Amino acid sequence: MKLATYFRSSAAYRVRIALALKGVSCKPEFVHLLRDGGEQHGAAYRARNPAELVPLLETDGGDLLTQSLAIIEYLDETVPEPALLPGDALHRARIRAFALAIACDIHPLNNLRVLQRLTRAHGQTQEAIDGWYRHWIMLGLPPLEAMLAQSGHNGPFCFGTAPTLADICLVPQLANARRYDCALDAFPRLLQADAACRALPAFAAAAPEAQPDAA
Repeated sequence: MKLATYFRSSAAYRVRIALALKGVSCKPEFVHLLRDGGEQHGAAYRARNPAELVPLLETDGGDLLTQSLAIIEYLDETVPEPALLPGDALHRARIRAFALAIACDIHPLNNLRVLQRLTRAHGQTQEAIDGWYRHWIMLGLPPLEAMLAQSGHNGPFCFGTAPTLADICLVPQLANARRYDCALDAFPRLLQADAACRALPAFAAAAPEAQPDAA
């Protein structure tokens, strides 16, 4: 398999974590989202992924898959252990709700192309853009903390004693929060899960700073 990835892409980061947890070997294809106006906009890459985004997973059979959560669920179905959506239907729904709150509510508003639009079309300063970024993170984290409080689980991970899709989405989001100096002390459950995850080799290997294209 081959994964089109960029070290700072939180969506690609999620897939790297899932691959590492599953122990699946995957050749990286580095797509720099800023160099030369963004390599994702080149004709060759656009032909494979018309959305011009990462990640893009090419399976051993040559099939192309996009969207991080769809890729992760594909991996969970084709490589069942360890399960990233474990438990009964209710438990899985709660895990998905947490993951989607990040992937659909927080992340799209802080996506690179949104930030570039703020600069290019609306003339916003870097200070204003940083404030925009922090605003949406800090609006999105309290509901996540509440979800964990309501779940009845005591950790150390988001929904129990092993990482799930929820943790896979949380860790990249908190990495972004730290990049933008967001105050996180009000979210002890999120921080507990994040710390438990980052202590695992799979999460460490998937981290942005561990990627060859981070150099």
